[in-house]
Amino acid sequence: MSPADETPSPEALTAGAADAVIPATGPARWIRLALRIVPVLLLIVAAWVLWREFHKLSWDAVVHAIAGWGLAAIVLALLLSAASFVLMAVIEWAGLRWAGARVPLRTVALGSFLANAIAHAIGANLIVSGAIRARTYDRHGATLTQVAAATVFAAASFGVGLAALSGGGLLLASGRELDATAITPLVARALGSALVAGSLGYVLLCALMRKPIRIGKRSITLPSARSALVQLALGLVDNGIAAAILWILLPDGAVGYTTFVGAYAVACIVGLVSSVPGGAGVFESAMAALLPSVDAAALAAAFLGYRLAFYLLPLVIAFLALAADSLRHRGR
Repeated sequence: MSPADETPSPEALTAGAADAVIPATGPARWIRLALRIVPVLLLIVAAWVLWREFHKLSWDAVVHAIAGWGLAAIVLALLLSAASFVLMAVIEWAGLRWAGARVPLRTVALGSFLANAIAHAIGANLIVSGAIRARTYDRHGATLTQVAAATVFAAASFGVGLAALSGGGLLLASGRELDATAITPLVARALGSALVAGSLGYVLLCALMRKPIRIGKRSITLPSARSALVQLALGLVDNGIAAAILWILLPDGAVGYTTFVGAYAVACIVGLVSSVPGGAGVFESAMAALLPSVDAAALAAAFLGYRLAFYLLPLVIAFLALAADSLRHRGR
């Protein structure tokens, strides 16, 4: 995952993932078709689950649940959202340094916030976030290859952090806590063990495989074991903070945090697989299915608060910041 030997072309950056990886011959055509159909099916299933769980809710019940948050919970949700974006910037800064780019942390904070806030909300993460990052970091000499490497570094941090957080939560949750979910203790322990093993296995792989891996004309060098541990730690904390934004908006005692993060991680993965921008609808339907004991009105209200604090508000700020940055540099 080190900078590639050649700068990727615009065509390579904008090509669809399925088209780039799977050749358009024989059975591969059916695989590519399936990759396009599955997200649509997941969205349909998500819509049905949401209708089943929430169609009997009254708006008054949701408003009552929102009123029960209290000012402290609202402020804490906003602060946690800000903290998550700060951690994303730190991870990206570490990724750029690992890729050989020396971009000031202040610039990385701007580029990371713009890229993540916009891409999280509208999807097309690789294309949109890559373009924003390249535009921002180019002023400091960062190449497209280095930006791509930093993006992969950040994605790996998110993945191993999410695996460690959810796995630890599933392993630490008591049987009584798991009763509040649709996850059985046996599945929780097995899945938790696999997730923790996977995150630690990544660190071990980085420690043992130090030679560059050749893929066509490019070479990939995994981060050092120390960098992998940094990825794991930062990704773990970042995902834990993001999960807490939603959790603190639920009623006290609705579900334990360790149990909640296990369901949250599964829902995040389903949302990512769906390719729906922000996992909208898919994430909520998975959470509703995994947390059947939580009051539906309180859960719906928490979803609204989570989307506002972690998606909509950052998106608005990002658009304003992007416009201001464009005007400032245009005047030079």
